[in-house]
This record gives sequence, C-alpha cells and structure tokens, in this order.
Amino acid sequence: MSEEQLEREQEQRRVQKLAVEIQDRIDTLSHHASKISSDAHEIRRTFWNDVTVNVDEPDDFEETFYSIKQQADLLSERERSEKQLKKTIKTLSRLKESPYFGRVDFIEDGESSSESIYLGITSFMDKEEQNFLIYDWRAPISSIYYDYAPGPAQYETPSGLIKGEMTLKRQFIIKDGRIEGMFDTGVTIGDQLLQEVLGNNANAQMKTIVATIQKEQNQIIRNEKNKYLIVQGVAGSGKTSAALQRVAYLLYRHRKTLSAQNIVLFSPNPLFNSYVSTVLPELGEENMQQTTFIEYLGSRIGRGLLLEDSFSQLEYLLNHEDTSEYKAREESIRLKSSLAFKEKLDDYIRALGTEGLEFKDISLKSEVLLSNEQMKEQFYSYEKGISLWHRMELLKDWAVKELRRRKRLERRKDWVKEEAQFLDKEDFLEAFKTLQNKGKYNEDSFNDFELEEKLLSEIVVSRYFKPIMTKVKRLGFVDYRRIYENFLRKMSDIYSLQKIGQGEIPYEDATPFVYLKDKIEGTVSFSSIRHIFVDEAQDYTPFQFAYFQELFPNSKMTLLGDINQGIFSHSNGVESFLPQAMEGEEERIILTKSYRSTRPIVEFTKRILKDGSHIEPFNRDGSKPTYTTCANEDELDAKVLELLKAQTSHKTVAIICRTAMESAAVYAKLKDHVELRLIEKGTITFERGLLVIPSYLAKGIEFDSVILYDVSGYSRESERRLLYTACTRAMHELHLFSTGAESPLLKEAMEYVEKSQG
Repeated sequence: MSEEQLEREQEQRRVQKLAVEIQDRIDTLSHHASKISSDAHEIRRTFWNDVTVNVDEPDDFEETFYSIKQQADLLSERERSEKQLKKTIKTLSRLKESPYFGRVDFIEDGESSSESIYLGITSFMDKEEQNFLIYDWRAPISSIYYDYAPGPAQYETPSGLIKGEMTLKRQFIIKDGRIEGMFDTGVTIGDQLLQEVLGNNANAQMKTIVATIQKEQNQIIRNEKNKYLIVQGVAGSGKTSAALQRVAYLLYRHRKTLSAQNIVLFSPNPLFNSYVSTVLPELGEENMQQTTFIEYLGSRIGRGLLLEDSFSQLEYLLNHEDTSEYKAREESIRLKSSLAFKEKLDDYIRALGTEGLEFKDISLKSEVLLSNEQMKEQFYSYEKGISLWHRMELLKDWAVKELRRRKRLERRKDWVKEEAQFLDKEDFLEAFKTLQNKGKYNEDSFNDFELEEKLLSEIVVSRYFKPIMTKVKRLGFVDYRRIYENFLRKMSDIYSLQKIGQGEIPYEDATPFVYLKDKIEGTVSFSSIRHIFVDEAQDYTPFQFAYFQELFPNSKMTLLGDINQGIFSHSNGVESFLPQAMEGEEERIILTKSYRSTRPIVEFTKRILKDGSHIEPFNRDGSKPTYTTCANEDELDAKVLELLKAQTSHKTVAIICRTAMESAAVYAKLKDHVELRLIEKGTITFERGLLVIPSYLAKGIEFDSVILYDVSGYSRESERRLLYTACTRAMHELHLFSTGAESPLLKEAMEYVEKSQG
C-alpha cells in the first residue's frame, strides 16, 4: 500500500470516528431538547394554575403582575433553549455528513511539534471539551488556510499576532461520511476542488461553499479595520457569496454584542432575497434583515404618490426612441443622481427656513379649521435660528391645541346634536353607563337629558376629530408634494412636474423627495443598525449613498458592485458611487477572476466590454457560446424550443430577454409548447426549471444555461453593460439568437462564438 493510500485510510478512519462522536452529541442534545420541549408544553398547559391572581388591593395587583411575569419568563427561557438546541442539532447533522473540508498542520514559533487543524462549518470539541476536533472556518487560526501556502504563516488573535510555519495543507471532498477527494496543495485553494464545485448544476438558492474561499475573498470576509469596505468584483467573482460569509463571520466574531437584527442587506430585488435566503442558515446563523431600497422609499413616500421603481425607469429608457423627451429625461436622471443636485436641494431646504413651506388646509365637513396661510404665519413666527424640524414640532403642538379648542366649540353646533340622535344603541348605552358610573343618574337628578346630550355630542365630535388629530400628529398637514414641485419649477423640470401632477413620482425624484421630507420633519435614523451591506452597489447613486450615511450614522458599510454591470443611466464608473464623505475611511478590494462561467464564456463576455481585458477566467473548460441568425421571430421561436427540449441535463435554464415587455411576449408564445415560468419584478421566489426573465432582473443570479433572445435589439452604446450582464449569467452554456443585423456591441466578441444560420 502506498503512503498516499495509507494516509487516506487514516483520514477515513478519523472521519468515521468523528461521525460516531457527533451522533452521540446529537443523541444527547436531542434527549435534552425533548425534555425542555416537554417542560415548555407543561408550563403552557398549567400557566394559569401556577399564577396568583388577585387585584383587590394595589399590593395584590403588583404581586399578580410579578407572578405572571415570572411564569412568562420561565416559558420564554424554555422556548429559547429549545430553539437553540434544535439549531445546534441541525448544524451537527450537516457536520456528520461532511465534518470538514480542510486541514493545516501548523507549528507555532517556539513549539517543538505541529498541531493538525481541521476546518469545518462549525467548531466541535471532544467530550471533555479540552481539544478542538474541528475548528470553525471563521476562527482566527482558520485564516491561515485561506491566506497561505505551506511555509511561514501567521494569524491574528484578540491577544496578538501568532507566527509559525505551515507544514501541510490538505483539502477534502467528503460526502455522506466518505472521503471522495483528498489532495495536498501548495496554493490557497486547489483547482481540483474548485473544478468539482464549479462543475455542478446551478441551484434554486445560492450555495455558500466555505471550502473554496480565495485569499482575496477572505480579505473581504475578515476586514474590520475600515468603516467602508468597497468591493469591485467582476461578474462571477464571488463577491456576493463573500459578503454573506462576511455576515456569518461578523456574527461569529461578535456573537456577544451583535445579532442578525443589527445587520441590514439592501438587495437589488425581492427575487434576489429568495435566492440568497439559505446561505446564512446553512452556516448556522440567522438571516439578517433584507430589504430593497425601493421598499424603503415607498414606505416613506406614503400613499399620496405612486412610486415608479428603478426597473420601470429602465423599461422607459429601453423602450423609447432617442427623442428630445428621452434625452431630457436621461440627462435629468444623471443630474438627480449627483451630489451637485443634493447641494442645490440643500440650498433650497435652507431657504425654506425663511419662506416657501406649504401646508394642507385642515378641514372638517368642508369647513377649514386651520388654513395653509394660518399655519405658514405661525411657523414663520418662531425664532429663525431654530431648525426646520424643531419648528415643525412646535407647529404641530400649536395645531393640536387649536384643534382641541375648535373641538370644544364644535360640540355646541346644531349638526352635532342632529347626528347624536342617529348614534347606535351601543353609543347610548355607553353614555348611560358613563353617567351612572360618575353618579350623575339618581332619583334626585333633574338634568339627565342635558348631561346625556352633552356626552353624546362629545362622542360625535371625537369621531370626526380623532383621524384629524392622528394626521396632525404625524405631520400629515405638511404639503411635501407642493414644496417639492416648487423646487422642480426652480429647476425647470417639466417631465417630473407633469408626472407628479398626475400623481406619480419618477424614480429619479424619489430619493430627493424623501430626503426633503426628512429634513423638514427630522431625519429618520436607524441607530441600532451596526452593519449595512449593499449589493449591486453600482446601481446606486452618489446622492443615495450620501443619504445612507444619514440614515445609518453608526453603521459600517460593505458596498459590493461591478462597474461593468452598471446598467442604469447614472452609472459612469467606480468613482461615481463613492461619496466624497467616505473617502479616507474606506478600503477597496478588487476581484478580477471570474469563477462562475467556463473559460470560453468568459473570453467571449469580456470582449463585449470596451475595457474588459483585466478580467481573468478560471481555467474550467467548456463549449464555446453559439450565435444563431434567424430569418424571423417564428424561426427564432422554433429554434429556441428545439434547444430547450435538448437541454435535459441542466437544472436551471434561462431565456433572457432585453425587456419585461419582450419577456411577456416570448412567454406567451412558448408556454403552450414547454413548461416555463415567467419572472417579473414582483416575483419573490426563485425556483429551478425553465425561466423567461428580463435582463436586469437576472443580475446576481446564475443559470446552468442561458439563451439570449434576439440580441439584435441591443444597439445603443448605453446598453453594452446590460448585454454583458445578461451573458455573464451563464455557468456552462451560452446561446445567442438574432433576427436582424448583428449587434454592433458584439463586434469584438464574435470571433469567440460558433455561428450558424437558422
């Protein structure tokens, strides 16, 4: 038996021995969890039997309160313990199937022997809890696996830098408790392991494979020095996966002071949230809060205006000809994305301190209680040195007092007495009980009717004034729409004025509008949020990032983007999404190697770009992209159907169309011939199968095979990055179809395709 076979057998015996120990731990924890579950069930069943309820005296009431609280706390503690145990058991079950993926032998300086360090998804200690049998991949010592080849190595610990020598680096592929691959390597991650992982089919959810983390990705995961981490990574470079692993690392590193509730991920769309939803649970962590920026804007704009989203804005630009309106709007989008526009808006907001605020009349039954002019006069009577939002609070308090005065006067009016006669039976009963409880009804009383009428009038008036008061307390009387319209008039912005006049707010105006609203009523601040992750950062504007800094003043930010996938009109380059205020506090990491696609696909896609020479393909072989020219759409549809029926080995195949309009049309034509799913901007779950999807919704997602439907539609220079983004979704196969002239955007790339006529 060779030395290599002997070592493999020894490693296999270790895996089997570990499996037994892990199962023993699972059995012990399962028994404990069952007992806690039984305890919790018993507490719920006998909850009120074990609580002393007595509310006759104040002291008794306090005793009752603490008795209930004590029992509720006990139940809550049991439920938390049960949940944590089940989570641990689930992680250990995964560990039993594949206990670790790597081993390094490390001799610390000053020591005579090396320690074998095995890395897995979580730590596992022996029964005595004296020795680590498996180290969590996030532990400080584990970093040497990702950062060094055999030779001198070092790692950071809370107590300082540990130096030494790595004498062995070994990588494993373990499935169902069997070692299927084992190899020693002198590089960070061996190509053999990457080939194994990258050659698999795409999943319905993103898979996080900590075994294949590269050195530069490890820098992203473990960076804690800078407030802002800017990651520029080419398509397929693993930046999103590294970001999610960074979340897992932070939760592990700061588990006593940081929870998933202190972290927010801004993702490009709800579909993406579904796609990445399993990553953190697979690493044994809870998902952080996930949202989209458009959802936040919508919550702040409210119901008065219909908010256009970024995808509808892009659809407008993709589906309109180069008219004067189109060019004017494109220029407006760029302007409103800039910090220069924010400065103009800040100037306008400062000017509102002396004039220009607008208010909505507060009315009751067509009668104005407080007019716009009255509120203006009152607002501008306050000291000019006081901030806008502070004066707004003073105005709100004044308005509430005025409305209370008007409410008292209103009770005496005839319309109130008339409506009081038509109140429900329950209202009369309530009035009777109130008077009775106050001792107003007795055999000697003589003003029963007068008192009852007064009380019923109060019920009528309160019902009318309650929604008015609620609206005033929420500053619903401020006319933000007119205030912003006045600003647009100063800017001579005809398009946005027309849209807002129709009750719609263009996407490019949404952030400035919400920013203006915040400055008037007081900036919303999420001080409990400690870390912000922004994926597809190139799609955000400098204005939006400056706004983020105000929303999350205590947060560190991780911005992940690719300028080559900047598909919106404001995307001009990497500098464009970095606000000046961040400069000096940031670290930039650049990822140039693409792992998602095969080498032939990367060689093709990099040539779509004007400056794609820096993109490095991982050496994974595959077939060249194909390019098929068809005489018309009918022929194109027939060829696409033929290809779809032949792709039985792939789990996820996407027909990527240029626009949502084109996607809907293609879906309608093909759905009766093959089982398809149409992906739209409102789609919230990602599933395997055959999909039809607009180009911009495919961002961040990968597919086994991609079919680009009629690439002749990509003709403008502004669509070059959109075409690149669509092509880079393919892992194993890429097929382009066309019904017209060859897209000028593909001129440099065409030498890397196999051409055919339909």
